[in-house]
Amino acid sequence: MCLAIPLTIEKIEGNTAIAGAHGISQTIRIDFIPNVQIGDEVMVHAGFAIEKVDSQQAQQTRDLYQEIFHAFQ
Repeated sequence: MCLAIPLTIEKIEGNTAIAGAHGISQTIRIDFIPNVQIGDEVMVHAGFAIEKVDSQQAQQTRDLYQEIFHAFQ
């Protein structure tokens, strides 16, 4: 089972990008996603963007992860 995290593309440098959420950014690979642009929402697994998603889907995923996180506290 894979766990992908929705991140927003902040900066693009060749086949890598800086992407973040909730004030935390990381470098990711964008080789698998054509035409990635700054502001795009992508699902990231193991440092690779694996799917471009719309902002509503990204937010729903973030909300679900928050709900799960709070359930375990």
